[in-house]
Amino acid sequence: MIGKTLKHFEIEELLGKGGMGVVYRARDTRLKRPVALKILRPDLVTNRDRQRRFLQEARAAAAVTHPAIAQIYDVDEVDEITFIAMEFIEGETVGQLIAKRELDLIGSVEIALQVAEGLSRAHEANIVHRDIKSDNIMVTRDGHAKLLDFGLAKLLDPVLEGKEEESSRALMEAETLSQTRAGTILGTIAYMSPEQARGQKVSKSSDIFSMGIVIYEMVTGKLPFERETPLDTLHAIGFEEVRPVTRVRQNLPPELNRIISRCLRKRPKDRYPDASPLAADLKNLKRDIESGIQRSAPLSGRIGQFFESLKSSMPFGVIGIAVAAGSLVLVGFLMFTERSQGSIIVLALSGFIFYRYIRNRKNRMLKRFTKEISKFPEVRAIIVRGDQVTVVVNQAKAKLYLRVNSLIDLVNKKLYFGGHVEAAVRDDLSSDEFQRMLREPRVIYVRDDVILKSDSEIAKEEDSTKSLIGKGDVP
Repeated sequence: MIGKTLKHFEIEELLGKGGMGVVYRARDTRLKRPVALKILRPDLVTNRDRQRRFLQEARAAAAVTHPAIAQIYDVDEVDEITFIAMEFIEGETVGQLIAKRELDLIGSVEIALQVAEGLSRAHEANIVHRDIKSDNIMVTRDGHAKLLDFGLAKLLDPVLEGKEEESSRALMEAETLSQTRAGTILGTIAYMSPEQARGQKVSKSSDIFSMGIVIYEMVTGKLPFERETPLDTLHAIGFEEVRPVTRVRQNLPPELNRIISRCLRKRPKDRYPDASPLAADLKNLKRDIESGIQRSAPLSGRIGQFFESLKSSMPFGVIGIAVAAGSLVLVGFLMFTERSQGSIIVLALSGFIFYRYIRNRKNRMLKRFTKEISKFPEVRAIIVRGDQVTVVVNQAKAKLYLRVNSLIDLVNKKLYFGGHVEAAVRDDLSSDEFQRMLREPRVIYVRDDVILKSDSEIAKEEDSTKSLIGKGDVP
């Protein structure tokens, strides 16, 4: 493509490649200025769905005008080549700046604020970016942040509701591609929101989660959920809490930790609803840092956090709190009035039965989980150790992983007591490890064709392996 001219854009050099397009530096021969020209990959020209999404990128980005969003100049199709001409930005990505350790606290907050303000403008237009990551944020030589690549953006139009299969398909493609293009797809997965990781519908709060990851990465130099494999990363996004930034790096403001923590809540409704209040908090934080002020959480905020914690731990949320309070009042009334002991005993017994019913809810829900997951033919066994569920499989597939995550998330949402359940999908167990796990008392499912070996058989295999190792036949 180098040297080719599309309309009045003369292609000069290759800048990079993405999931759907190839980006070139080109020259606008009419206005005599450099532009970035993004061209749909040749192997995707016949894919009408990808082409529609590619054009949607331009329309979504062109609908928003803000200094922190790369400007779109033109979108067209010439000789079956679809392209977008956009603002050419000289500078480095946030990812590059992080790798070079060139970001300090105030610089990180300033970049986050600029991007949040630009994203706020997009959210006002009902546009969700869906691919916010450090490599999609450029910082110009004069320190201005620019949000790039609305390639996965989707207009939040009611007509489009119900067409969210793309996320699930993309995730399945990601697992396959990550095996041949290590690091390319994983880089995007590490910034996904829990709902994106499960192939569910995304919203403005999905962008907020990704923004929280970028801010965390800028101030600590680490990705909060990145693990060794894509599946482990997805599991961390869905179920693991991040270490507070104030523990990862000393002397960071508590207010920064509060902002990041709110961005990284697992439930979308617990995050900032859109980028506007996030930008407002970042602006206040920047002012405090510049003035040397460090604010602690206000009393009202601490009371609110306590109430939220109580609400999440009580059966039926607010209704559960009301029932518990009413029960305490009733017990007090019966105790301090002339009521028979029988009434108190009956009430206490009813309360105990109700408590036991709720207390055993986790076991009942894990049985339902086992019933659903055991339907997958690749599942060999399911083992429960405390709050850890291990699903042993022949091969870990994205479809199974999505289902496991979805069901475990449902279990955790309906838990009333105890810690949240975590799940792990294992396809890397040796024969000896698997046999040892099968002998544990908390095995709740084993596939019919799985054979439990005797102790003598396991001992013979171990002796045989040691003998081969001694002879050098086994590396």
